[in-house]
Amino acid sequence: MESVRIDKWLWAARFFKTRALAKKAIEGGKVEYNGARVKTSKHVEPGALIKVPQGWEFWEVEVLAVTDQRRGAPEARALYRETPHSQARREREAENRRLANRSVMAPRGRPDKKQRRELQRFQRQRPDE
Repeated sequence: MESVRIDKWLWAARFFKTRALAKKAIEGGKVEYNGARVKTSKHVEPGALIKVPQGWEFWEVEVLAVTDQRRGAPEARALYRETPHSQARREREAENRRLANRSVMAPRGRPDKKQRRELQRFQRQRPDE
């Protein structure tokens, strides 16, 4: 297979759970193909550079193989290679998120009766008082 539509390739490479989600991301301008926005009808070719959002992260991958069939994850990973710059950026951002979450104190549970009344009293107060 020489070329396939980008929405099918993103689905087959397991970046998106469904083709509809892949199409929505492409139409929303979140996916870049060789540095430019694309349409869902764009055909993917080996050697192309694609930027793809996935959750909190952005992947920058080089296309190694083209297929329109969705297979297992190990086979899907063989369709692309992540750039070293992208991999370093994702690891750095994950570490930053992890450190930011450490500083946030999680609530201990639901407020008791006294705490609930204090919250209600606080919410009723007007800013000009």
